[in-house]
Amino acid sequence: MSILEIAQQAGIWALEILAITVPVALSVAYITYMERRIIGWMQIRKGCNRVGWAGLLQPIADGLKLFLKESIIPSTANKWMFVAAPVIALVPALAAYAVIPFGETTLFGIWERKHVMAIANLNIGILYVMAVGSLAIYGILLAGWASNSKYALIGAVRASCQMISYEVSMGFAIVCVLMLAGSMNLSAIVNAQAGGFWHWYIIPLFPMFLVYFISGCAETNRSPFDLPEGEAELVAGFFVEYSGMWFATFSLAEYAAMILISLMTSIMFLGGWHAPIPALDFIPGTVWLLGKTAFFIFVFIWFRATFPRYRYDQLMRLGWKVFLPWTLIWIAVIGVATYTPLLSDIVGFWQPWR
Repeated sequence: MSILEIAQQAGIWALEILAITVPVALSVAYITYMERRIIGWMQIRKGCNRVGWAGLLQPIADGLKLFLKESIIPSTANKWMFVAAPVIALVPALAAYAVIPFGETTLFGIWERKHVMAIANLNIGILYVMAVGSLAIYGILLAGWASNSKYALIGAVRASCQMISYEVSMGFAIVCVLMLAGSMNLSAIVNAQAGGFWHWYIIPLFPMFLVYFISGCAETNRSPFDLPEGEAELVAGFFVEYSGMWFATFSLAEYAAMILISLMTSIMFLGGWHAPIPALDFIPGTVWLLGKTAFFIFVFIWFRATFPRYRYDQLMRLGWKVFLPWTLIWIAVIGVATYTPLLSDIVGFWQPWR
């Protein structure tokens, strides 16, 4: 490989990275706007509407305020760990997007066959997302410990218990998807659901769809599972000592993870970039994927506006005593149905590898 070819490949990778990270950063900013407006509408009050037309410049004003605000590091904190914690929380949330496929394209006919729109089309993409996404807990744990504050530490311990508990049920829900798709490649999972909504995995795996999405709410510390933040008793939890851009970095990580969970739910259960019926295939696949993702983000916000916060014992009971047995039973049901003569023909409809 010549130096010119290496430089061209590096340039392509750089453009692909920018094409994903820049829209994600902008999406995070305007999801905060969307959240405030939607919750205001649901609670019959006005959301942000002063800065710019209908408040559209409010996220930019908030970003400038946080950027210009002084970042204070407590005198008794472990300064290196205190500064590193927000970065450790954010980087895994963004790194997981490297394998997310946003559609297939021939680049206006330049390529002979369709290429997957992803930075890296890994054969173990779904394993990569789970592995990298789980690293964010280290940033949260370090933030609570490095702050040298009892409230921050309690919030970090809560977050660790919560995220570990719900990652188990999320992992088993994903195993059900793998048993049907026969692949860990995310684009292969999407293509296994091609041909209409009756091929989507939400039909045979509807209980696992609920488990995965609700566990995703808990994984991202979103209401009604925002106990690590617990404003009433922990005064914002693990990031109570953070201010300015360090505080904003934790918020960015949370919203980036929320977008990621919405994308993964769309890819694994709702056919990804495929249209509900083949007659609508003329609409670009990326539009379908982003539309489904936007719907799940709306549901995240809807949950926050509707449900009161769980008690901690209720949170743990739901994860260990409800979701975990539920996922194990469904794995057994799919396994038995796959190799039972009569049921295998029914389940085989969603198993293209057979």
